[in-house]
Amino acid sequence: MGVTCVCQVPLAEGKSVQQTIDILHKKLEQLSAVKQGNFTVDCETYHATGNGATTPTKLLYVMHNSETPLSCLALFEGGPCLTADGNFDVLMIKLKSHFQNAKGHKVESRGSRYRYCDFLIKVGAVTMSSSARGISVEVEYCPCVVPGDCWNLMKEFMQSFLGPSIPELPSVFATKPEGLYVPADCVDTMTQYLELFSKVRKQQVLPGTTR
Repeated sequence: MGVTCVCQVPLAEGKSVQQTIDILHKKLEQLSAVKQGNFTVDCETYHATGNGATTPTKLLYVMHNSETPLSCLALFEGGPCLTADGNFDVLMIKLKSHFQNAKGHKVESRGSRYRYCDFLIKVGAVTMSSSARGISVEVEYCPCVVPGDCWNLMKEFMQSFLGPSIPELPSVFATKPEGLYVPADCVDTMTQYLELFSKVRKQQVLPGTTR
């Protein structure tokens, strides 16, 4: 896995979520990007229970990525995080006396994967409780694992189809020491999705529900 940037893209003026996604697909295809299947990233939220009335409830996020179907990621609010077997969801059911699933808080990004030269691009509709909440774009530059060495190139590529909506260097990279290295277990990528999902949870339902 190379350097990856995940960002939220605003809706085109007067357009729905799906219409804006269609516009992005068309721009990618005009660049000669080739569609290579679909992807899904989702996040379930759990509340820690039995902490007592005076202890703030700590959240646990369990995330899945179709790129790594045999594993999932469990991130505690404020850290730490761990990579677990795909059956971790079954364990969470058995731990229901300690962690309660936050019903209605599941967030999912689902869409199409595109390949353009050394770039892998994923454009997804972000939904919560079957309602459209926004659009995610993930761009991975596969040959490089040091963000500082390829960020300008990534920005230039993203500008070719996102226009002025290109993001700044993700905070997950900015807070690391010089000589940034991206781990192969996609923790940095999923952390960016978690930040995006946390934002869309607070947003109103947008026009263009995808389900």
